[in-house]
Amino acid sequence: MGKLDGKVAVITGGASGIGRGVANLFASEGASIGIFDLNRDSAEKVARECAAHGGKVAVAGGDVSKEADVKAGLKSLVSELGDVDIMVNNAGIDTTHELDGMPTEMWDRMIDVHLRGTFLFTREVLPAMKRKKWGRIINLSSQLAHKGAPTMVHYVAAKSGIMGFTRALAYEVARDGITVNCVNPGPINTPLLNGLPQDWLERKKGELPIGRFGEVGEVAPVFLLLASDEGSYFIGASLNVNGGDYMI
Repeated sequence: MGKLDGKVAVITGGASGIGRGVANLFASEGASIGIFDLNRDSAEKVARECAAHGGKVAVAGGDVSKEADVKAGLKSLVSELGDVDIMVNNAGIDTTHELDGMPTEMWDRMIDVHLRGTFLFTREVLPAMKRKKWGRIINLSSQLAHKGAPTMVHYVAAKSGIMGFTRALAYEVARDGITVNCVNPGPINTPLLNGLPQDWLERKKGELPIGRFGEVGEVAPVFLLLASDEGSYFIGASLNVNGGDYMI
């Protein structure tokens, strides 16, 4: 018996990094997995990994910031898997730029992918969760929402917004049997992190008490806790898996 037997989980940005790790872990615990990602080819590869655990898997391609893509993608996933029980808003991007001279397009894209995407997916899955009186919303924030970081004002603003969104929504839906929480990782070895400038990476590593970046396998179990019945008393929480980068 897996901890997520009979549940349907949708993971945005599930084609790589933390999303990939969460998808595989959830599949190993019995969940049916829906992967939504801009890179459909990579999502199909992860779907094959998840299917090896013996459960149902479906893939939808699209941009989390586009309402039409979100609606169409979820419609497709639900038709194959059933209503969503666990929504993991993981999709994200990562860029650096001082605010002085930051292109408006860079700011808008950061906010759209992280905050608008989280809003769109959550809004779509809530009605079915309310009908069933059970649901899990797990949002990906960041330790930088607490700490801040130079050249990442847009990223920190977006992740702070997700944390506020999480807390406010938790109040709205807790009595409907739905928990809403967020995970705030520190720097984790993923393609997203490793795409940042090398000097930024070296400086960040030097700030960590643990002296190294984290691994996906050290973060994914936190998502499993929040998705399972064992996480039922976490309401509006921010779980910080950050190697001591920010201690709270």
